[in-house]
Amino acid sequence: MNLGDKPALLLVDDDPIIADTLGLLLKGDYDVIIAQSRREAKEKLNNIDKQPYLALVDLGLPPEPHTPKEGFALIPELLARDSKMKILVLSGQDTRANIQHALTLGAIDFIPKPCDAELLRSRLAHQILLLEAEVGSAGSEEKKTAAATPIIGESPVMKILNQQITQFADAPFPVLIEGDSGTGKELVAQELHVRSQRMRKPYYVINCAAFTKDLLEAQLFGHAKGAFTGAAKDHAGFFEESGDGTLFLDEIGELPLELQAKLLRVLENGEYYRLGETRSRLSRARIVAATNKDMALEVRTGRFRQDLYHRLSILTIKIPPLADRSEDKFLLLEHFKQVYAGTVAPFQLDDAAKQCWAAYAFPGNVRELRNIVIRLGTKYPGRVVTQREVLAEVESGEMPAPAEKQAPPADQRGILQQILSDDFMLENFMSDLEKQYVSTALEHCNGNLSKAAKLLKMNRTTLYSRLEKLGIR
Repeated sequence: MNLGDKPALLLVDDDPIIADTLGLLLKGDYDVIIAQSRREAKEKLNNIDKQPYLALVDLGLPPEPHTPKEGFALIPELLARDSKMKILVLSGQDTRANIQHALTLGAIDFIPKPCDAELLRSRLAHQILLLEAEVGSAGSEEKKTAAATPIIGESPVMKILNQQITQFADAPFPVLIEGDSGTGKELVAQELHVRSQRMRKPYYVINCAAFTKDLLEAQLFGHAKGAFTGAAKDHAGFFEESGDGTLFLDEIGELPLELQAKLLRVLENGEYYRLGETRSRLSRARIVAATNKDMALEVRTGRFRQDLYHRLSILTIKIPPLADRSEDKFLLLEHFKQVYAGTVAPFQLDDAAKQCWAAYAFPGNVRELRNIVIRLGTKYPGRVVTQREVLAEVESGEMPAPAEKQAPPADQRGILQQILSDDFMLENFMSDLEKQYVSTALEHCNGNLSKAAKLLKMNRTTLYSRLEKLGIR
């Protein structure tokens, strides 16, 4: 495959609305080939010259859309045509048995429906990064460095951030990246890898919030043949696949407690076990983790192990919110106008709109700014955009006032009375409290996950994972 071209992607889904929506979402980055059945997918592959590197396959396909039979049959058929094809399953039939069986058939990922658009794009982009690492290992260092997305910013806090990345890049210790959603934690992790001597080695990304506990464990540590029902062959996990490269653990605050002890062992002495094996293996990967949580609070409330937190945070990078980077807002505006110049038309801001742009806090950070640039370019191509038109695109529709600090819900005496009661358990108390806040946010937003996530200051994927954990439907 020529990396200068768009990679081809086969999308197999029998729902025309989903197929068209995903096709529109992905067409900027991929040449999307859409099929609505197993038979149509094979026919289309027989009639095209450019074979896809990626396939996104639904399990429930006609003539039996309510069972995973056709999807399961298609996976080995696609691999028989091209053993290097990367197959990702996108399906609402996400039982543990179906996930395990899809992976044993050769799928490299399983994404449950409904899926956050950014998460899907990230998972697909990860596979392209692996391909580029594979192909680029024979190329020059200059080409790989040029392919990296730059960190945009000339503000004092960004100069400090860039200095830290350079200082930490070749250190053998773990790095914990902290920052609000949308600040660019994954970009910083990529920069740590690209600026290090490991840049020619593999770089893997795994989102700890995007998998069930069992699937996450199998993905991280791998499994032996027969480790569970449907495990027909050995499977190497991310620790093994990373080799001497970098393993980026995104949303580390969502790592289940049961897996935290196993990760601690890897960080302490590099030792881990595949599921179903008694022979220990050694990981040489450099660990980079990221979170948008207050990890000190997570430790105090018992949701995250203190010893693991101290191991992960030997080196810490705190990414500043965009509200603290006023000098960079216009640099980012021009950057994203150039990035999307091929798909959205250029536009300009009038003087009042520029003042609005400078004053707005961008609570969604760089991600929100990028999305606003895309919307403005789509709605007002070639136009001079006014202040009113900019305000119409911000999250609240008006310039937000600073949020007041909330007082704690109970005084020390009340808290002590609760602790001294016979039936008090901190974990249950925190779970009940979290359930109340999440349920209230959902009710206020009429069940809209995206709006509730913004209200709770978390990303949609994390909220979806939290709903499952709390048993909220």
